[in-house]
Amino acid sequence: MSTRMIELERFTMQRGQAFDPHSHDAHQLIWTPDGILAVELENRYWMLPTTLALWVPAGVPHSPLALRDSVMEGIYLDAGSATNGWDHPTAVRISPLARQLIAHLREPLEALQRDRAEAVLMDVLVPAGTASIIVPLPTDQRAAAVARRILTDPADQRTLADYGRDVGASSRTLLRTFLSDTGLPFSTWRTHARLQAAVGMLAEGHTVSQAAYQVGYSTPSAFIAAFRRTTGQTPGAFVRR
Repeated sequence: MSTRMIELERFTMQRGQAFDPHSHDAHQLIWTPDGILAVELENRYWMLPTTLALWVPAGVPHSPLALRDSVMEGIYLDAGSATNGWDHPTAVRISPLARQLIAHLREPLEALQRDRAEAVLMDVLVPAGTASIIVPLPTDQRAAAVARRILTDPADQRTLADYGRDVGASSRTLLRTFLSDTGLPFSTWRTHARLQAAVGMLAEGHTVSQAAYQVGYSTPSAFIAAFRRTTGQTPGAFVRR
């Protein structure tokens, strides 16, 4: 008799909703077929549009966050038989075929049908390489609270002093903490967070102008200039990679 290697769960998440940090005995593939997720893991945020999933090895604490209303697919893989050689968190491309296979595995299948579908899904999961989206997260609780608010609403134009009043810290303290915890000045961190949120939108088919306005830029040209300064590429070239 066949033993399932893959189990699936689906969660509907509202914008800003997050899971508490937790881990699983199984490996997990975190993916959204509808929405944008950020996964807090090892003091970093991995941003996931519908074209990317995150492989989380068994035992690694993580916390998914919905950047807008989203559906999260929790795809759990038996740690004893489904490793793919990935011992560390890995961004994975979700191709149209992988999307169809995940939907197929939700159907009632005979044992051999399921075995074949699971094997093919494992075969088509490919690391995303340089297209993965990672944002370092401050370890200080007050700075981390600010970071989460910006990630949830990258278009928010409040100053660091405004955020500081909300979390009980001066802007000087937050500036120092962002630099020491993430290695980035706050203004640079915020730019990275906005640009990386925009990549998720571009990957879902939004235009450059739409993405620019949705992450807080006043003009598309300002967004493109910031993107080129940060990545050395245009938004379109980065997404294609």
